[in-house]
Parts: sequence; C-alpha cells; structure tokens
Amino acid sequence: MHDIVIRNGTIADGLGGEPIIGDIAIDGDLITQIGEVSGEGREEIDASGKIVAPGWVDVHTHYDGQATWDDEMAPSSWHGVTTVVMGNCGVGFAPAAPDRHDWLIGLMEGVEDIPGTALAEGMSWNWESFPEYLDELEKMPRTVDVATHVPHGAIRAYVLGDREMPGAVPSEEDIEKMSAIVEDGLRAGALGFSTSRTILHRSIDGELVPGTTATKEELIGIGRAMGRVGHGVFEMASDMKREWDEFGWMGDLSRETGLPVTFAALQSIAKETTLDEQIAATAEENAKGANIVAQIALRGNGIIMAWQGTVHPFLFKPAWAEIAELPWEEKLAKLKDGDFRKRMIEEESDFSEAEPDLLPLLMVVANGWPVQFEMMDGFNYEPTAEESIAARAEAAGKTGPEYAYDLLMENEGTGFIYYPILNYADGNLDFLHPLQHRDDTVNSLSDGGAHCGTICDAASPTFMLEHWVRDRKRGTISLANAIKRQCHDTARLYGLDDRGVLAPGYLADINIIDLDRVKLEKPWLAFDLPAGGKRLLQKARGYEVTIKSGEVTFRNGEVTAARPGGLIRGPQQVEMLEAAE
Repeated sequence: MHDIVIRNGTIADGLGGEPIIGDIAIDGDLITQIGEVSGEGREEIDASGKIVAPGWVDVHTHYDGQATWDDEMAPSSWHGVTTVVMGNCGVGFAPAAPDRHDWLIGLMEGVEDIPGTALAEGMSWNWESFPEYLDELEKMPRTVDVATHVPHGAIRAYVLGDREMPGAVPSEEDIEKMSAIVEDGLRAGALGFSTSRTILHRSIDGELVPGTTATKEELIGIGRAMGRVGHGVFEMASDMKREWDEFGWMGDLSRETGLPVTFAALQSIAKETTLDEQIAATAEENAKGANIVAQIALRGNGIIMAWQGTVHPFLFKPAWAEIAELPWEEKLAKLKDGDFRKRMIEEESDFSEAEPDLLPLLMVVANGWPVQFEMMDGFNYEPTAEESIAARAEAAGKTGPEYAYDLLMENEGTGFIYYPILNYADGNLDFLHPLQHRDDTVNSLSDGGAHCGTICDAASPTFMLEHWVRDRKRGTISLANAIKRQCHDTARLYGLDDRGVLAPGYLADINIIDLDRVKLEKPWLAFDLPAGGKRLLQKARGYEVTIKSGEVTFRNGEVTAARPGGLIRGPQQVEMLEAAE
C-alpha cells in the first residue's frame, strides 16, 4: 500500500510536455509511480479536473532572518512554493562577528525593507561562521526546504571590519580571506555566492551596499574559490554600468569555472543598459561557452503604497513629518481632519534630505499620478493608462493629490496605491512574453520575505497561473511552459536535480491546483513579525493541496501540522527508482 495516491489529475510533469491524465503514487518522501496506479493509498486524493504540478522552486528570496524563527515560511508557502533559495543580493547574516550584528541588520533593513526591530528580536545569533549559520537553520523543520547563498555584504563586514565602507578596496590578503569564507560556505552546503552592485540597494543609513564598488579582481577571486569547490551559482544584482564590463567578466568567470552566473534582468531607471541589451549580451557570452542566466520578474516590480506602509506619495510633505511618529490611531485622526488634508494636498514635497541619485525616483513617488494605480479587489497587475490615478482623478473632477489622498483613506485609512517602479516602462508586460520562451532566462525575483512594507511579490507563481496562463488578454503562455519555468528550470539552475519534476525517484513536492479558481486576494498589512514588525501579506485561492516531501502541508489554503521541510546542503541528485506496484 502506498502512503498517498493522487487520482485522475491533469499531470504537468515540469518538463514542458503536454499534461496527461493519470495517477501519482507517493511512498515516504518520493514519487514512486506515475500513470495508472493499481495499488491503494493510505490517503487517496481525487484530483479530477485539477492540475497536478511539482512544488514551485523560488530561487530569489530573503528569508535569511525569518527562517531562523518561523516554521510556516509565509507568504511563499501560501502560494505553492516548496523550496526557497535565500541570501540573494549580497545580504544575509553570516558570517557575523559579534560586534557587527547591528550593522548586518541595518544593511538588510535598508536593502530589503525588513524591520530591524523584528530581526533584532527574532534572531538568536547562535552562530558566527557561515557553517554555524547553516547548522542553526538545520535545527528547525518547516513547511518548505531552504537553501542559501554566502552573501557578499556579510563577508566584507567580517573581513574588513571597520574598514568596510563605500569605496573600500580590499587587499590581496583580504580577497584571499573572503574567498576562503566562500569556499568553506559552499563545502558546508551553500548553493552559491551573491552580491549587489546597484544604487537602489543601500543600508538603513543610506550607504551603498558593499558589493557596489567591488573590483573585478575581488569578484573573480571569489568566483575562483567557487570553481575550486566545483559547484555553486554566482548571483548578482547590478546597474550594469558600461565601464564595469559586467558581461565580459561574468562570461570569463563562467567559462573558467564552468559554473553558472545569474543576474537580475530588469527595466530599471538605475541600469545604464536596456533590458534588450542585457539579454543580447547574455546570448553573446553564452555563444562563446559561458553559462549566464538572466533572472526575470513576471510583472512590474511595484511599490504598494499605504499610510502604514514604508512609502506613500505624501511621505515628503512637511505636514506628514509632524505626524509620522504618532501612534496609528492618533495619526488616523489627523488624516481625517479636513484642514490637515488640505495642507497635505497643497504643500510641496521637501526633497532636501534625499540622495541626489534617488531624487528622480522619489519625485515620481510623490507626483507620478499617470503611473500610479488604485489597488482594489481583483486588481489587474497589468493596468492601462486609462486606469491610472491621473485618469481617474480627471474623470472624478479631482486633482491627482486629492484622488490619491482619498484613495489611501478608504476603509479607515487602509487603501493601497500601486506604483510599478521597475519593469513597466512600456505600460504593459508585452516585453516579458518572448523572455518566457528562452533557455537563458529563468522566472525569478519574487523577493519573498523582503520589502515588507512596500512589495508583496512572493505571490509570483500564483500570478503566473492567474495572469500569464489563464487571463491575460494581450497573449498568454502555455500551462506546461509556465510550470516548467517555475519548477524544472529554477531547480536545475541551482543543482537541485531531485525536484521540480514529477517522475519516479523525485521528491514528492506537489501542488494540486484548481486552475479555474486560482485568484490572488487583496494584500493587507499585518503586524505579526517579532516586535510587532509590519509586513505585506497576500493569500491565494485555488491551491487545493500542497505536498512537501510526501506530507500534506496545506489543504485549501490552510496550513497543516506537517513540517517536512529542512535545510538543503549542496547540489542534490535524483534517486532513480523502479516503479512501485
């Protein structure tokens, strides 16, 4: 008798072929049979009319702190994700010298908008070295498997100490020490190394993150340490400044080590090269034997603005500064006051304290009504100009600031405004359609666990199904391709060959999905992190069952008591099995 048998589902196996109707048998943590299963299961699940797919593998998250205290791993786990890779963008918490804890928290808070108070209260800091951090992660069972990179920021802080600052140039000895840390981290089980080289990433004090000014010699030295180990992904966020010749050295590093290099490919105000140029340069280097993979987002990287969020259009008004530190109830009372509303609407924003290179972005946050949108139930993340605040304000006979203020005041001051800061330069997502049919791109950049007060893109796999597969009017992608890209392709990039496919011998990480019911619910702000820290959360409908390593972790969107997930150490191989009867 099998542990679980899933009956009569529409099986999308993760390899991109046409789905088939059939059964799946699970024994222990593995799939043992697919097709027609004659034996019974201790638990039988009827998947008639439902999609049966591998669990989603999300390779760009920031649960580095949360994973040390939270076994549910929301919100990613709510959206069918069964494997997360964290430690991206060069930020994380190991190695960590005892006197650098606050510095590392400030770096993460600034770059990823994770409340520093939550991190300070939630983390035990029962580690110093990176291998010790992995040991700490291994102690807690979860709903998902976790894996991580060795982050550049933590390495530089550990090696350079007080010398770490923007523009600091490490010595050859420093580079050797950093390389040794990366090598030890990979041998202990890390899946890669990450860095960040963009002006959009700053510490809570406004300083550029450590990797921004790193030299080619430093990055290649670290990459060669990875080559000595023989596995690992070199991950990077970068402004792709032309003088840095990022693609040149990435190509050289990949060819020399035989390892993949991956980067965040976006339409971004900070990038000197266009997205088309980034993709073309990737293809050019790969044609010469490199393995460079562009990580693409599935929608605009959008700021969700709210009075209680991190950002909103009135953030730089002098009147807001007067109430910014008040408790919410007092703040709400002031916002409801007619005279205060008039001041907020009529005052000019004060950008005198803003970083000069961020000023264009902040001005659009404050006044960009043609590119900001009202976020309501059933919100379409590919909105048109006719749906903008500018257009709706004009139709309502209001100014942009009047309409935006009243929108934020809805439902006792809990209204939302959506501003797609990246990946929406064309006012649509057409440019992403061809990218979802390339072998040198991978669907990514959900940032699960991060940007707690501004972004909630951990729902990206659900958006993929709802928007790109089912509902998009401007052109969809096939179900089989979408599932392959979020399962097989993401898993293979990181050497996780034991998952992302439904076949005998693979991990029984499985989603049973009612595609007709799939729907993103409206986000909300919760204050449930340690120390009452805030985070944007978003649930989904349509996930009937999520199975992780052969155990049901979610039924109809509700978490069970099962916690079969653990720490992934290094690349994983599939155990090929004979089909069980």
